[in-house]
Amino acid sequence: MLLSPAILALILVSAVICLMLMLAGGFAIQLLRLWDINSGSELQLRLERRTYLISTLLTWAFASELISLMLFIYNAESMSGQFVGAMCATGVLNVNEWGWPTLFLKIVIFFSGTIWLALNYLDNKGFDYPLIRIKYYLLLLILPMVVTEFYVQTRYFLEMDPDVITSCCGSLFSVDAKGVAAEVSSLSPRDAIFALYGTGLLVMLSGTWYLLRKQGGLIFSLSGIAAFVAAIMSIISYISLYIYEHPHHHCPFCILKSGHDYAGYTLYVPLFLATSLALAAGSISLWRRIPSVNSAVEIYAPKLVYLALILFNIFYALAAWWVWQSNLSMGSIWQ
Repeated sequence: MLLSPAILALILVSAVICLMLMLAGGFAIQLLRLWDINSGSELQLRLERRTYLISTLLTWAFASELISLMLFIYNAESMSGQFVGAMCATGVLNVNEWGWPTLFLKIVIFFSGTIWLALNYLDNKGFDYPLIRIKYYLLLLILPMVVTEFYVQTRYFLEMDPDVITSCCGSLFSVDAKGVAAEVSSLSPRDAIFALYGTGLLVMLSGTWYLLRKQGGLIFSLSGIAAFVAAIMSIISYISLYIYEHPHHHCPFCILKSGHDYAGYTLYVPLFLATSLALAAGSISLWRRIPSVNSAVEIYAPKLVYLALILFNIFYALAAWWVWQSNLSMGSIWQ
């Protein structure tokens, strides 16, 4: 399996990202020990210059992590024909015990990297670098996840066995199965709609409140996380049924196929971007009381909130459209 160009690219990208963050982590330890903004020493000046180099390095690293996440999902989907029993990415991820942890780690690192980039951007706007220690402490928390992701992903690809009969999405995302996926699949349409548009309403209200009053940025971020979780649950339990036009097909990956008009991309892309922008907005809004970055927070946090609200609205509109245009009819959702 390692002969696949996509797999080789994923391993190479993860290795480079891991190396970048290890280098940045070493610098972070040095900076946290020696940083003194009030000092005019040669060491302090050298640290200040290197922060810009490290920031650029990490920007590329986290951007590459986003590409890695997208390529990982695309590769899992494209390899479904190489394993007996695999109909989509679900079966490929089930080939061994390392598939799903790799996916979840990539998602967590993507959102964590978004927060770091937002803090870094804000910190560079302050003449006294007020968030320098906070962002490098955060980097040291992200570093173990990146190293773990590289290890887990490598094990995943190395232990792929084409002779293994894997389980398809029907056995995992089924109301008759056991586990978290089955529990989500068995969620009633009424509960799914309440969760989806209830959290959506919370996002809209908290975002509007922030735009009007410049308060509640953290609440907006937490609302965004809740909306993200509810959206994934609703895609599995409710929306996907109307895309497939089948009352028992709950897979969140088959909707990425061309046979379903790539509907998954129209839902996942705005959802992931909206959630990342909500996290970024909340992360920088916390520091508006710091004089050196107050003006930057006042400028950029509302812009991030505004963009996040637009993308959330696009997601909810598309989710409603996929249900509305479907030929599937399951009776009243309130029963």
